[in-house]
Amino acid sequence: MCYNRRTWPTVVDLFSGCGTVTAGLKKRRFRVVAAVDIDRVACQTYRRNHKSTYLFQEDIRKIDPATIREKALGPRPLDMLVVCAPCQPFSNQNRYKNEGDSRKELILESVRFAKALQPRLIMFENVPGLAGKSFSGILEKLVAGLSALGYVCGSPTKINAADYGIPQRRHRCILLATRGQEPPTLPPATTPQGSRFTVAEALKGLRQLATGQADKSDLLHFSRNHNAIALQRLAHIPKNGGSRFSLPPHLELDCHKGKKGYPDVYGRMRWADVAPTLTTGCTDVTRGRFAHPEEDRAITLREAARLQTFPDQYAFSGNASEIATQIGNAVPMKLIETIAPVIRKVL
Repeated sequence: MCYNRRTWPTVVDLFSGCGTVTAGLKKRRFRVVAAVDIDRVACQTYRRNHKSTYLFQEDIRKIDPATIREKALGPRPLDMLVVCAPCQPFSNQNRYKNEGDSRKELILESVRFAKALQPRLIMFENVPGLAGKSFSGILEKLVAGLSALGYVCGSPTKINAADYGIPQRRHRCILLATRGQEPPTLPPATTPQGSRFTVAEALKGLRQLATGQADKSDLLHFSRNHNAIALQRLAHIPKNGGSRFSLPPHLELDCHKGKKGYPDVYGRMRWADVAPTLTTGCTDVTRGRFAHPEEDRAITLREAARLQTFPDQYAFSGNASEIATQIGNAVPMKLIETIAPVIRKVL
C-alpha cells in the first residue's frame, strides 16, 4: 500500500536518544515531527540522521508541551507519543535503585505531555523491571494519570527482542495506551527459538582484526588496544562461547577467585546464538560477555551496532566511549519496525 507522506501518522519521540525509535518508525511511514532528549552527544547523532525532525535538546521537566505544538506539530492532531524513559532506574543491574534514583520519576512526565498533546496512542518501552514489585507505585501513578485523561492502558507486556529478529537477548517491557479503544496486542514472535538471527549472521562480512587494529574503510570497526594481561586471559578463553572459568589460577582476577558470580566477564559470544544484552560497556571485555567469538579482542563499535540492528550508514557523533553508550542505550531499530505495523492498524 502506498501512503502520501502528508498522511503519515504523526509522532513525538520523548527520550529519543540517538534516534533509533525515530528511524524505525520512519521506515514504517510514520512522520516523527518532534523529539526530546537532554544528552548533548546523542542529540548530535540524532540531528545527523533526522534533519527533518524538530529536536528539543532540553531537560524534559522544563519543556512546555505547548512549545512542541507551536514549533513542530501545529494544528495537526498527534497520533502517537513514544516514551522510552531512562531504563537504568528500573534495571536489576542498578545497585542504587533502592536508594532513590530520581530518574525513575521521569516517566511520569509523559502524563503532562499526553494531557497537552492528546495523542491517540502512547507507547512506553523500558526494561521489565518497570513492571516489577519494586516500582509498582510508579506504574500505578502512570496508569492512574493516563486513565484520568481517558486513556485505556494495556497490561505491561514483557518480550525478548531476540524473538523479533534482533541478534541479541534483550528483554524489554512494552506498554500501550489508547484513547477510546482497547490497546492493540503486540505481534507474535517472528523469530522464535530455533530461527533466531545469530551473531554469525549479524557480523557477516566484517574484516578480521587483531588487538589495536582498524579497518580503514569503516570508522567504527576498530579493535581496542588490549593490554598484555587481557590478551593472556583471552588466549585461554575457549573460542565460540568460552568463559572466565577456563582461566588458569594465575590469570584469575583476585575478585573472582573462588566465586561463581559475574560469569560473563571475559566471556566470548557464540556464533550460532544471539548476543547477550548489550550495555553501555559493550566494547569492554571486563563489563560482560563482549569478547569476539573467535578473535582475541572485544567486539568493535561496528559489531555492537550491527547487534543492535543499526544500519551501517547510520552516522554517529562522539568519541568511542560516547558512541558505545549510545549503542548500548538504544532501542533496537528492527524491534520498532516489527511493532509499528500493529500500531498503524489502530491509527
